[in-house]
Parts: sequence; structure tokens; C-alpha cells
Amino acid sequence: MRIISGKYKGRRIFPPKGLPVRPTTDMSKEALFNVLNNHFSFEGLKILDLFAGTGNISYEFASRGSTPITSVDGDFGCVKFIKQVAAEYDFNIAATKSDVFTYLERCKTSYDIIFADPPYALDQKTFEKIILLVFEKELLNEDGMMVIEHSKYTKLDHMIHFSFQKSYGGSIFSFFEIGSDDKEDSENESEQNDGEEE
Repeated sequence: MRIISGKYKGRRIFPPKGLPVRPTTDMSKEALFNVLNNHFSFEGLKILDLFAGTGNISYEFASRGSTPITSVDGDFGCVKFIKQVAAEYDFNIAATKSDVFTYLERCKTSYDIIFADPPYALDQKTFEKIILLVFEKELLNEDGMMVIEHSKYTKLDHMIHFSFQKSYGGSIFSFFEIGSDDKEDSENESEQNDGEEE
């Protein structure tokens, strides 16, 4: 596992064996951050990393200057490792051991980017619940973006505030933005008006 860009570009991080994780591959991570780079300047962004695992995504944000970062995972070993890496590199990462849904229910903070990488084996309704909770609790800032990593067997393009999707190998990233529904309505209205003019 390596950091792709930023202050610690090229630095390799070696998580302990036995953690119950499926880290985002370096190739997929690089592609993801290329997309995000077109929408954001990372410096000072407030980040929430759900199902954080080894902290792979959190470290990438931290290396690029995002702060503060909250990493949430239900596994004690994962949280312990994230805290160790954060201390070693002086990253402003708060690693929290919690069930993700409990955290979202209780959360009082909003974020610029929310990233979630749930286990691919979770059912469709569980993925949908993450999206619904984030928007019901207003946890995403107005100009922010939520990204969910999932397999091709999970379909999220029908969900509220869905914006676009990118596929890299066996991983799919679905992107959500608060204004995306308004843009879609505007485009549909424009198409209808064009048809009427004909």
C-alpha cells in the first residue's frame, strides 16, 4: 500500500497481517483521486472515511493536505493501526471505533467529502441505508461529494443525489452531490422544451 501523491508521495505503508480488510487497490485509488482532483483543492477539506479499514484512503487525503479527517471502522485492530500511522506521520486523523450506522446516526458534523468502502458482500439495502442516512442527517456540505465504492452487483444510480459513476477493474465508484438532482431536473426540462419547440 503506497501513498500516490502529496507530501508523502511514494511512501509505502505496511499494515499488519490478519486485518479483516479489502483495501482499495493503488490503481483504483489513483483513478479515484484523479476524479476528485477535478472537483476539489484538497487543502483543508474536512473528510469522513467510513469502513476505513487500514486507513488507505485517509492517508491519501492527509498527504494532500486535507484536515481534519475522521476515520471510522468497527474493528479494533484497524483503528489501532490508523492511530499508529497518524502519529508517525503527524496526520490530523481521528480514528474512531464504531459501527458505521451508529456513527452516522449520532454525528453532528458535516463534511466536504465522505468516502465509504463497505464490504462488497453487504446487501443492496445496506448500501442504500448509508446514502439515505448521510442526506437525512445533512452530513454532506452543500458543495461536497460522497463516494461509495462497491462491486458491479450493487446498483446505486437510482438513489437520491446520484451524480455519476466510474468503473476501474472490479471496483465501481458512485459519486453523489447535493445539486445533482436539480441538474438532472433542469436537463429533463430543457429536453422537454426543445421537443415542444419542434
